[in-house]
Amino acid sequence: MDNKFLDATALTVAIIGALNWALIGIFRFDLVAFIFGDMSWISRLVYVIVGLCGIYLLSFYMRLSRDTANR
Repeated sequence: MDNKFLDATALTVAIIGALNWALIGIFRFDLVAFIFGDMSWISRLVYVIVGLCGIYLLSFYMRLSRDTANR
């Protein structure tokens, strides 16, 4: 099954999450908390969505190994 839209969306959300972590690490600035409030239900939902996208992206490893085996 080919889910290019889901793959692209999950990758985009994970990249945004990674950029947020970079902001936290470098500047101690949490963009999600700044926009939606510190641990409000919306910011917690954003964190959950980013985490779920990261878990989904683990399937890339399985697909990568399957694609290299088919070559």
